[in-house]
Amino acid sequence: MSIVVNLDVMLAKRKMSSQELAEKIGITQANLSILKTNKGKAIRFSTLDAICKVLNCTPGDILEYREDWEK
Repeated sequence: MSIVVNLDVMLAKRKMSSQELAEKIGITQANLSILKTNKGKAIRFSTLDAICKVLNCTPGDILEYREDWEK
């Protein structure tokens, strides 16, 4: 897949833990970890919206397209 999730970068910039973000957006730590490690197959717009609101960012700050990226 060529879509890379840079959630760990935004968390570091905002000095927030994964656990804190998971609690604020209402998903499990395990599901957030799946997103962070680029193992997810999809993300709900409502989840992406919640992440962007909490981290005060845009989807483009979190999602990146890399043509030749592989897991």
